[in-house]
Amino acid sequence: MPVKLPETIIFDLDGTLVDTAPDLTAALNAVLIRERLPTVPLDQVRHMVGRGALALIESALTSHGISYDPNRIADLFKHFLEYYETNIAETSRPFEGVVHQLDTLSRNGHKLGVCTNKPIALSLKLLTELDMKKFFPMVLGADSKPYRKPDPRHLIDTVVELGGNPSDSVLIGDSETDAKTAQAASIPVILVSFGYSEIPVRDLKANVVIDHFDSLQDALAKCARA
Repeated sequence: MPVKLPETIIFDLDGTLVDTAPDLTAALNAVLIRERLPTVPLDQVRHMVGRGALALIESALTSHGISYDPNRIADLFKHFLEYYETNIAETSRPFEGVVHQLDTLSRNGHKLGVCTNKPIALSLKLLTELDMKKFFPMVLGADSKPYRKPDPRHLIDTVVELGGNPSDSVLIGDSETDAKTAQAASIPVILVSFGYSEIPVRDLKANVVIDHFDSLQDALAKCARA
């Protein structure tokens, strides 16, 4: 008899569903070039993006031994967002195997949602441009609620607004923030090893860690309600 998988499956976005680091790197470097500062390589950005765009800019400035006042940072952040929104899907792509898994889960009747700390307008634009929005009737971004991950309410609200039950749900993410969110919500968490975590994901006490989306079905089975 087949194992019943969790009914509601919630995904993080950046570093989990989509490899957004190339376009985030381009936006960051556009800011740095405007400031006449050296650019930052993609591999370095991959380990910096998990805390959001503002922190990404501040980290890049710190790496150059520079500190700006809050008003100047706000101006750089505005320039970053303008560039990024215009070029949001130039080189960002779904991770290998993602679309096949989403299609399979959707056809099998699972409730699919996105819970991300990316602003909602950017999240919807990215998913739409990559033809992935059709899989997700519910997307909650960083500014969709008065709180965001790692506050467990962000995740629970995503489940509930999909018509799901937190006791029959799972979160799939790539970071310490995702792990803490799911654990605080008492929801199982699957972490991908190829995302943007600053900490090795196998140290984050996830229920399952996967190295490729081909392993997702088996991972979901391990998180199924008894």
